[in-house]
Amino acid sequence: MSQLNIKGVIENIKTRSSVYTPIIEAVVNSIESIESSGRSDGQVTLTIKRDTQEVLQLEDKFEGEKALKAISSIEIKDNGIGFNQQNRDSFDTLYGDLKIEKGGKGFGRFMFLRYFETVNIKSTFWENNSYFLRTFSFGTENKIIENEEKENIKETNLETVIFLNNLKEKNLDKQIETIARRIVEKLLIYFINDKYKCPRIILKEEGTTNEIILNDYLSNPNQEEIQLISDKTFELTNGSEIDKFQIKIFKMYFPHGQRSKISLTAHNREVTETPLYDYIPEFEDDFFEEVDSKSEKDRKIKKDFRIKTYVLGAYLDDNVSLERGDFRFSTEKDLFFPFSQRDIELKAAELTGKEFGSDIKMRKDKKRRQIENYISENVPWYKEYLKELDFKSIPYNPSNELIETELQKVKLRQEREAKTEIEKITNDPTAQITESVRKLIDKISIAGKSELTHYVALRKVVLELFKKSLEISDGSYNLESAVHDIIFPLRSDSDETTYSDHNLWILDEKLNFTEFISSDKPLNGGTSERIDLLIFDRKIAFRSENDASNPITIFEFKRPQRDDFVNPSSKEDPVQQIIRYVNSIKKGEFKTPKGRDIHVGGNTPFYGFVVCDLTSKVVDWLHDEKNFKPMPDGQGWFYWHDSNNLYIEVISWDKLLKDAEMRNR
Repeated sequence: MSQLNIKGVIENIKTRSSVYTPIIEAVVNSIESIESSGRSDGQVTLTIKRDTQEVLQLEDKFEGEKALKAISSIEIKDNGIGFNQQNRDSFDTLYGDLKIEKGGKGFGRFMFLRYFETVNIKSTFWENNSYFLRTFSFGTENKIIENEEKENIKETNLETVIFLNNLKEKNLDKQIETIARRIVEKLLIYFINDKYKCPRIILKEEGTTNEIILNDYLSNPNQEEIQLISDKTFELTNGSEIDKFQIKIFKMYFPHGQRSKISLTAHNREVTETPLYDYIPEFEDDFFEEVDSKSEKDRKIKKDFRIKTYVLGAYLDDNVSLERGDFRFSTEKDLFFPFSQRDIELKAAELTGKEFGSDIKMRKDKKRRQIENYISENVPWYKEYLKELDFKSIPYNPSNELIETELQKVKLRQEREAKTEIEKITNDPTAQITESVRKLIDKISIAGKSELTHYVALRKVVLELFKKSLEISDGSYNLESAVHDIIFPLRSDSDETTYSDHNLWILDEKLNFTEFISSDKPLNGGTSERIDLLIFDRKIAFRSENDASNPITIFEFKRPQRDDFVNPSSKEDPVQQIIRYVNSIKKGEFKTPKGRDIHVGGNTPFYGFVVCDLTSKVVDWLHDEKNFKPMPDGQGWFYWHDSNNLYIEVISWDKLLKDAEMRNR
């Protein structure tokens, strides 16, 4: 035949496959060979061979025995018709049509060389009233068949062995039980067809007595690994196109970290696998049921299982890809085929979900409670969006980050919709207040409530940080600068610090809306006042507008537990500092951050606040020397300086924090 670039064919195989693909291909070929022979005692035997090289292994913590060596080769033997001349010529023909009625495309053989270094065939068969032995190798260069030999032999048993030698990547499961279960899943369609008797399929390990009969997974009453729980049909319609499908739903009692899946099949082979949770998130975790314990009477044990839904149908058989690892129709919507993979899987998932309705409902309720609890305890500002949340699209056991992401999507979607609707209404001079407009107002209100709740919650975090700054750290109290920075950044003013970057509301809510703010900066543009205030004394002066009728307020902060400023020798008397600042402002010595004069008049009111800890020394000083009066709550003192139109309060850090917390609540 013509030359063929086999390496190029293998490298260009475009399909979803795994190391099990060639193994299943070989087993299916053996099954079909037995079918062709017409015998009723058909048998396929798979023998796994492990690496002979000794490898230092640690004790297996889970199995309590030395880790198994990797599997290197596999033999698949059957007693089918064998490689007679017709089968041999078909094998030597790319895209041969000998098995076309069974879905054979003459391409599966190339999967062998994709995963194994070499592949050899040894086959005895009956032809022209004689027995023959044919051996050959799969070509790796330009010929499909190499090193072929054929000889006439004495009477013998019909037998064909395919040797898959030297696995390229040692990624096949090591446990023989795991391999058996994987193969059973891939071949399950053969075992569950009521009108078909599957040949006996045996998996064993070379040099051991380990042997597993795969048929027993379903036929042996003592083997409860797989249970068929539903067998249904459904139809899909697209215009005049109607196709019928069959689904078989199984419980698999050996999860092993696997997920519940939907498998689309063609010609008795599993072609694609898709997690069921792609369609129903609640299928992400394994299920379990209580069964009687075999070892202890009157005791129940939990038995894990997952779901496997197989889909069969002529539409799948007719459209399987050349490599039988995919389909010709697309995963999503397809312009050239009536139904996509998603169309079929979506219906199969829906029917599977109905079979486990109570479990799904229980998991949905659990997921909803988890989300509601997280919102209530951590992000209450999103509560209004809960009813708009698409729970179906959220995975089971979602992370906190995912919950917030989904809620944010709802928020942004509603805001975008509201903005679009508002633009339509405001641009329409004939628009009237209708029911739809009222609903729009409600939507805007929800967004406002959410933002307000978020704002209050964030303020609570700020207050916690502020409270922490008032506590002892490393054996001493924080400096004024640490406390000050939380309220308003040091050495900045209202031109440099935006509304969102300060927390003046801790002092007074009105301070959020001032025009003129200066923090630890000399208001005269020089350094005369700044040197005295740089280390310990921090001032904030503000007013709502630069108008003579509006009050000016000045704050002085003193380090928690500090009271040396009351000493007669101290030059840091905060009351005198405030009086001095007032006089300087009235004389026009200070300007705004933009260099404008600060407008004051004879009746301009001034407010001064000193925030410090009211130690007994400070209290005596306020009462005996400053003539201040105590407030009813005992957490502050006040004084009216008549000549300067100045009201001064001295309050404790505890009072400042308590009042801020109360306002926030």
